[in-house]
Amino acid sequence: MRLLHRLLCLACTAALLAPPVFARTDAAPRAIAPRGPLGAEELNNIAVFKAASPSVVNITSLALEREMFSLNVQQVPQGTGTGFVWDTQGHIVTNFHVIQNARGARVTLADQSSHAAQLVGVFPDRDLAVLKIDVPAAQLRALPIGRSADLQVGQAVYAIGNPFGLDQTLTTGIVSALNREIESVTRRTIRGAIQTDAAINPGNSGGPLLDSAGRLIGVNTAIYSPSGASAGIGFSIPVDEVNRIVPRLIRDGRFVRPALGVAYAPAQLNRALGLPRGVAIVRVQPGSPAAQAGLRAFTRSERGVNAGDVITAIGGEPVASADDVLNALERLQPGDRAELTLWRGGSTRTGRVTLAASEE
Repeated sequence: MRLLHRLLCLACTAALLAPPVFARTDAAPRAIAPRGPLGAEELNNIAVFKAASPSVVNITSLALEREMFSLNVQQVPQGTGTGFVWDTQGHIVTNFHVIQNARGARVTLADQSSHAAQLVGVFPDRDLAVLKIDVPAAQLRALPIGRSADLQVGQAVYAIGNPFGLDQTLTTGIVSALNREIESVTRRTIRGAIQTDAAINPGNSGGPLLDSAGRLIGVNTAIYSPSGASAGIGFSIPVDEVNRIVPRLIRDGRFVRPALGVAYAPAQLNRALGLPRGVAIVRVQPGSPAAQAGLRAFTRSERGVNAGDVITAIGGEPVASADDVLNALERLQPGDRAELTLWRGGSTRTGRVTLAASEE
């Protein structure tokens, strides 16, 4: 009996260790279901990406670092962002904050070639910067320029960039709102910003916002997010501003701001003196355009405050703060004539002032 039990146990063990026996089946993969044609929206998404992606670049900002056991100094990556090809001369547009405080930058094109970049000019008040790389024109494809003045809420938009270092990433959405105000790195207000729900994440900064025709309509610059990642609210600098500023950065190496040659009072002065809505002048620089045009500053005397001029509009556009004045003047260039609406002592008049170049 004991021998029979042992033999039965050995038989059970052999059965457990034996490879399973499966029924023979056909090993061919399943048939693929027909896809059918792509939808019109999908086809347009693909077409926009194929046309625009060769113009989008990755930007690596560089810092200097000294080696631990020697005095050698080398450039090391500091951060990454996005940019795009402006023209076939090698100019690359990005955000100022992408290269802020950097000691150098490298631009990686869509073909993965990497090139040292030179700084051409920056305008921190609008968070814009222009770099330049030395490559053959045939290797560069500039983005077509659109308009932002005629955008409408609900239009389809596309963002291409390098979020979290993942290059050539396409996200889609719509124009969620227009004429938003965002703050630049210099605390100046950027007006007319485009709000979009296309996903914009860290690394997208400086990349293009495109319309459904593949035209540049904005430069992605900021997100509103409690977590630091996309929450469906992103902002872009409108292309009309970009197209006004970038050519001047390329030409002059900096944004030469037109100037009146005056100092402006804080808004509290208007309230204290019961002045109309506008910007009061508290100093006129001798020999400046304002002095030549006869503008007068508010001054103090033993009898109290002597009335000066309040700028209430520039080119017919009302102004209520020094920031408004700067924004209005920045649409003009040194040598242009600006039409000012002025209030003094209860009467209003208009005058024309030939603008000079700011010394900033």
